[in-house]
Amino acid sequence: MQKSSLLLAISLAAIAAPGFVTAHADDKGKDKDWGRHPIKHVLLISVDGMHAVDFLNCSKGIPTVNNGAPYCPNLAALATTGVNYTAASTSKPSDSFPGLMTIVTGATPRTLGVYYDVAYDRSLDAPAKTTGNGVQAGPCTPNAVPTGTTTEYEEGIDRDQTKLNGGAPGASLTDGGLNSIDAMRLPRDPKAGCAPVFPWQFVRANTIFGVIHDAGGYAAWSDKHPAYSSVAGRSGPGVLDDFYSPEINSNVVALPAVQTPGGLSCSTIPDPGSDITAWTNSFQNIQCYDTLKVNAILNEIEGKTHDGKRGKVPTIFGMNFQAVSVGQKLNEKSNSTTGGYLDAAATPTPALLSEFEFVDESIGEFVNKIKDRGLYESTLIIITSKHGQNPIDPHFYNPILNTGTSPATLLDNAGLIPLSEAPSNPVGIGATEDDISLLWLKSPSQTQTAVGILEDNISQAGIGQIFYGPSLSLNYNVPGLPPHGDPRTPDIIVTPNVGVVYTESTKKQEEHGGFAHDDTNVILLVSNPAIVPKTVYSGVGTNQVAPTILEALGLDPNALDGVRKEGTAVLPY
Repeated sequence: MQKSSLLLAISLAAIAAPGFVTAHADDKGKDKDWGRHPIKHVLLISVDGMHAVDFLNCSKGIPTVNNGAPYCPNLAALATTGVNYTAASTSKPSDSFPGLMTIVTGATPRTLGVYYDVAYDRSLDAPAKTTGNGVQAGPCTPNAVPTGTTTEYEEGIDRDQTKLNGGAPGASLTDGGLNSIDAMRLPRDPKAGCAPVFPWQFVRANTIFGVIHDAGGYAAWSDKHPAYSSVAGRSGPGVLDDFYSPEINSNVVALPAVQTPGGLSCSTIPDPGSDITAWTNSFQNIQCYDTLKVNAILNEIEGKTHDGKRGKVPTIFGMNFQAVSVGQKLNEKSNSTTGGYLDAAATPTPALLSEFEFVDESIGEFVNKIKDRGLYESTLIIITSKHGQNPIDPHFYNPILNTGTSPATLLDNAGLIPLSEAPSNPVGIGATEDDISLLWLKSPSQTQTAVGILEDNISQAGIGQIFYGPSLSLNYNVPGLPPHGDPRTPDIIVTPNVGVVYTESTKKQEEHGGFAHDDTNVILLVSNPAIVPKTVYSGVGTNQVAPTILEALGLDPNALDGVRKEGTAVLPY
């Protein structure tokens, strides 16, 4: 199609498409034809953890699974009118927080200043109250030189992370939203009078939600933490017309009248014998949690808010699924069930297979509801993932702390790590390490010394590659304090050998966050009935999703800070 854009492709195909919606919608909850372009709505779905190879396997079938039949027939159907990008890459690091923000901004961590849900910022001070996960409270003096602090944007900033509603005063069982964020647990900015830095303020760029809302569209999002109100970006939470964020790391509770698309009742806890201190500790309980967000999307398709009140069909809306990620990682000891894969070909275990089937059934419900509402031709559906999971091949999994050490521990022993990031800190949240190690030093001047220590312990720490100096600043800002450096950039990034995870836990068998292929190569499918199906094998990034969404809606991708600063292109074809 040479230089034709996605919008042009959809527009031209739509002219000949029978039943294509171009007239004003009726009053039965459909949107009043926002804008003058054929695409009126975008449904954006992140199936956290889902690799490109997972989509290949589940849409085509594997001889040894499900009798060889496809086990995600609804996703396979979307591909018959979609573009499938087989070489799509997430953000690096591939943590959920930068992964999500990359998708909705068109920017990478370089511009966003977002490296991990738990990271470090030399320009901020500690929260006024210790977070739920252990970032210690500390002093903050307005306009004084900052001391630096670990930053946390996950469940630890909830008022009460044990509750599904995050502890928001007067909230219903499942719905705390923005009110569940405890401002006292947020890092503080001495340059702003020690004001707390809310999640959307932490992000240095605007998002598709802000651009679409400001253009008169209706924006909605559902995700796993109230902290992921960060999707509002620097425009602020007012651009989110509907936001839903049941806390995933809360205690598991019965969900009256909730039933998964596959028929699993959640009115009582399906798996009460599991560790019920988090929904992620059970292959069944996680499906009940995700169904809360599935029901929110179904309500929004009907022109309601996530909780069933009067609203309108969003211009941009979506959610993340956590079930596949849990299915990949979890070893559920209470019932001796192991998730993950059987081999390097990504053959799923029965536990993981059930999570793929659950997600596919849920997506099928979305599509059926969209069709029932007469919105199918005017809705662009995008399926992608914030991150992959590493390693696919279970034979490579190496929880190295059982036999060796981690980069942060090595540098902590040498006294080079700030206290709030130090593994030896008995009351802190610990270092930023999963299957990657992000290292902030007490001073960037210590970098060469630190690198020498790491190079002397390559085998013990399973080190694959060390990024610092020019090899780091090539893709990220120079670390340090303004005006010469970026206070959020790690001084050193260590990527370990494939399969090495900086843990001694036996509850997991995969992790994410790193740069490895299994961490970063994810599903990316863009579907609409007017699209001629195509497979694109050349490399693309999930940061290209954001400008593609704006162009499909007839808006200018250059309205995004990330697009202007980084030159992010619309997805090809």
